[in-house]
Order: sequence, then C-alpha cells, then structure tokens
Amino acid sequence: MSKKMISLAMALAFVASSAVASFAADCAGTVKVVAGTAVTVTCADGTETKAEGAAKVGDKVMVKGGKIEAAKKKKAVEGC
Repeated sequence: MSKKMISLAMALAFVASSAVASFAADCAGTVKVVAGTAVTVTCADGTETKAEGAAKVGDKVMVKGGKIEAAKKKKAVEGC
C-alpha cells in the first residue's frame, strides 16, 4: 500500500512541476517555430518555451506570462 502511495505522490509532483514550468518561463530570445498564434521561442539560456502571440521566425522577442512582447530596441546615442 505504501509503495502505491509513494508512486502516486511522485507522479502528481511530476505533473504539477511540468505544468508550472511551462507557464512560468519569462525570457528573451528568438522565435524558432510559429504555428498559428502558438510560438516556440529559444531563450538566451538555451531553453525553449511556448507562448501566444504574433511573430515571425527569427524575430527577437520577450516572453512574459506566456505572451509575446516585441524586444525593446536600444536608442542610438546622439553626440556632437
């Protein structure tokens, strides 16, 4: 009986951690795959995350809360 309970607890822990990890990924990276509004982004640290939004393959984007935001461009420095 205790082996079944331990196995069940481990399975539930795995499912819960997988669900949280897929939604909690906030990163900056490049769009790898686009399927409708579902986008796969390769983050700077090498991980991949899925998000919702409009983007093209190769775009640099920010992923926050599972949604795509355009990456901020640096302003040019003006001088004399």
